[in-house]
Amino acid sequence: MGMAVSNYLTPAQAALDWTQAYLVDLPGLAGSGDPPHRLDVPRFAEAVCDWLDAVDLPPVIMAGHSSGTQVAAHVAAARPDLVAATVLASPTVDPKARSVPRALYYWRRDSAYPMPGLGESHRPEWRRAGVRQLVHLLRAHLRDHLEDTVPRIRVPLLVLRGREDAMCTERWARQLTDLVEDGRLVTVPGPHTFLWRDPAVWSEPLRELAAAARKAAS
Repeated sequence: MGMAVSNYLTPAQAALDWTQAYLVDLPGLAGSGDPPHRLDVPRFAEAVCDWLDAVDLPPVIMAGHSSGTQVAAHVAAARPDLVAATVLASPTVDPKARSVPRALYYWRRDSAYPMPGLGESHRPEWRRAGVRQLVHLLRAHLRDHLEDTVPRIRVPLLVLRGREDAMCTERWARQLTDLVEDGRLVTVPGPHTFLWRDPAVWSEPLRELAAAARKAAS
């Protein structure tokens, strides 16, 4: 899920009809129950690892969108036994935006791209989170740097970036892929939330990644 929101990703989840796909709501956000205290990015990743252990799945393709990429990267780095490959779709936070004012500025610039219905999808989940939780989440994700986590990933990495993404530069996205032995960047049309614009656009790249992971495992 993205920052406090997950419903916008349900069409993209449904587009992965060639596999079994789960959309994980992080503790205290969207449809998930409240944790005993507020969590930072590594603690969110621990919760995802606990969930994966509980459902007892074979190694998965761990995908995150936006702020969810930071959580997904921590899961892949910490538990390679659970993860066959990693997907970072619209990764955050680009170094150019690592302050609250700059993050909000680039978010507003990206929001200028027409995305009918996206705000209406987000608002109920933002209200559930509340202003204090949203501020905490933003600051927690600003403190967590993907380029420190990604080099610890030992499985194939796919970075997906919208061509019109105002929040993530192509240069930084490409740098992330260069930090691992097996990294690839795929550029697709659209802004930061390209999966709302075209839910199926990631299906084929993920299918190719899954096939490559199966081949490597065998």
